[in-house]
Amino acid sequence: MSADTPAEGGRATNPPTLFGDLGAFVAVPRVGSLRLSPEGDWLAATVQTLSPDAKKYLTSIWRIDTQGGPARRLTRSAEGEGSPRFLPDSSLLFTSKRPDPGAAKARPEPGADVSSLWLLPSAGGEARVAAGPPGGVAGAEVAAGSGAIVVASPVLPAAEGNTAADDARRRQERNDAGITAILHESAPVRFWDHDLGPDQLRLFAVDTDQVPRAGPGWAVRDEEAPVTAEPAEAAEPAEAARFARLRDLTPEPGRALDGQSFELTPDGTSLVTGWWQWNPAGESHSELVMIDVASGKRRVLLSVPEFDFSSPRVSPDGRFIACTRETHATPGRPVDVTLVMLGIDGSDEPGEPGEPGRDLAPGMDRWPEEPAWSHDSRSLYFAADDGGRRPVFLVDVETGEVTRVTGDDGAYTELNVAPDGRYLYALRATVASPPTPVRIDLKTGVLGSEPAALECPGVPLALPGRLEEVEASAEDGQRIRSWLVLPETASASSQAPLLLWVHGGPMSSWNSWSWRWNPWLMAARGYAVLLPDPALSTGYGQEFIARAHHQWGARPFADIMAATDSVAARPDIDADRVAMMGGSYGGYMANWMAGHTDRFKAIVSHAGLWMLDQMFGTTDHPMFWRPQFGDPLTNPEMYQANSPHLHVGQIRTPMLVIHGNKDYRVPISEALRLWWDLSSHQAEAKFLYFPDENHWILTPGNARIWYETVFAFLAEHVLGQPWQRPALL
Repeated sequence: MSADTPAEGGRATNPPTLFGDLGAFVAVPRVGSLRLSPEGDWLAATVQTLSPDAKKYLTSIWRIDTQGGPARRLTRSAEGEGSPRFLPDSSLLFTSKRPDPGAAKARPEPGADVSSLWLLPSAGGEARVAAGPPGGVAGAEVAAGSGAIVVASPVLPAAEGNTAADDARRRQERNDAGITAILHESAPVRFWDHDLGPDQLRLFAVDTDQVPRAGPGWAVRDEEAPVTAEPAEAAEPAEAARFARLRDLTPEPGRALDGQSFELTPDGTSLVTGWWQWNPAGESHSELVMIDVASGKRRVLLSVPEFDFSSPRVSPDGRFIACTRETHATPGRPVDVTLVMLGIDGSDEPGEPGEPGRDLAPGMDRWPEEPAWSHDSRSLYFAADDGGRRPVFLVDVETGEVTRVTGDDGAYTELNVAPDGRYLYALRATVASPPTPVRIDLKTGVLGSEPAALECPGVPLALPGRLEEVEASAEDGQRIRSWLVLPETASASSQAPLLLWVHGGPMSSWNSWSWRWNPWLMAARGYAVLLPDPALSTGYGQEFIARAHHQWGARPFADIMAATDSVAARPDIDADRVAMMGGSYGGYMANWMAGHTDRFKAIVSHAGLWMLDQMFGTTDHPMFWRPQFGDPLTNPEMYQANSPHLHVGQIRTPMLVIHGNKDYRVPISEALRLWWDLSSHQAEAKFLYFPDENHWILTPGNARIWYETVFAFLAEHVLGQPWQRPALL
């Protein structure tokens, strides 16, 4: 489809890029994660590509040369592969739903769509199954020194004896009886886009010492080896081996492990994980616990109801644990995030009452995330949003001194430190460039210089325009910064229509590339796109977030309008042709702005919050709302002050409402109520509904129709073109 295809709306730009062709755009390979090999000579990268029928994305694992050599694809199957982890000899573990060619018989129907843990030997040969519990493998971690393996897998709580064979039998019985019901006895019941239960996530040690070893310090099952961990009559040897060698470390965990990450100590004797505690009122907090791998005994390391501890990282010398600590929001205080540390042996206990763990960066007014230990266990690297970027920082764990490592416009994720400490590998992205594996030289000093890009599929991309950084002043004098995407044609003699795009979160920032919310697709059709960071955005300090703690609508709205008015006054922008769009919190702002201004020619609201007290009772995450907004039945003031639905009578702007039925974070009830309210008040609106999509629109075909509909809607109301319904709707 060419850039000037009428169904897509808008104006084509010159020269053409793949952003003018939605088919070409959705087909671009997308790098998702990185994991460095023990020797530091290559990175295992997950890469998404279109399936042969172009109906979904498949993830495969690629080998990225750390010295910049050619990238090479390692895995290929119709089901895809992900979650790469290394054993000490650089053999690769990964998860996949691909069928096991070594199984003696077909897998039972209930487990046909779950992932097993596979192993690709470093010396070569075919990948083979290392562990395949009936509920599948949700994640796996390896001890860096010993090679011990722990996997996460969901298990039915009613499984007798808590064995894999019993779990498989119970799953088959449910399937044969046609039962899909789930009995809940406590919160939560859903998460983002999927139901929780009837099974519960547990952690299992993979015991491999009784089977032939495939390398130093670890072993995987032999296809012909007899199984002694469970009764031989449960299945043929090869199939029984799929369930064998898994030792339950967390029997009857309830919902304690949902969404938690875990890590093994280097010697493999213990693992550290987040552990949810739920109370009857539906409130929760996340503890940090340590589990002895030999006995399964659990010890609580950090637990305070006002904090959530997560993302543990064990130092290479095995002496310390670092993790993120997030405060719970209250009516008077927003969320805050920091890194804390404690000793594995119980040393380095918190020094101040009510402040569990030692705050590693108490003076840093940013939110550190993705901690990664230095090779010598003396420092921690981390990334943090900062002024429209996401640089890498380094904190000395003894002195607390924080140093910025990267000085460019990059947004860094997936931090991997070389074994000798010379390099840091990461994914680097910007608003103008997709995630790309890079090598940062830590010895020569790189502040202000570009890291070395490593070869990988999908990058670089030619853009249909340019990126500028702009600033405006809110009425209270606060500096509001934004990114402005401009088409190549924008000039005083050829003014570009303006599209305001508000980010989600709301605690987030426009500082990185987005495949899902991509402004360059708009620039290819002649639009300038404003990407502001208003109050509640991260990267500007805690007070910037607190500015709108009680004013989710009014305060960010004022900031956004200040940024919009400033950009609309530019000579290369057509101030009479301005539209607005947003998703999630951005959708909330779309709904709020529709009832508070007629400044825009059109508004697109994707997954937007509409009626806040309704939202409180139907979202999968009500525990986020009550601490800061209060109970809507007894304390309705915050809901009434910030709920867009109360202003439906003032909406005069044409709206396009978009929502996915599988969105549990902002349930479809928000869109249904919004659509009814707009219709009953005779507002001009359309409703694009996706029965099988979630908070995001992820499948390639639906992503294309999402953009085609948005392009057509904007073309009608902003460019004055006749409405052209997308052909496949």
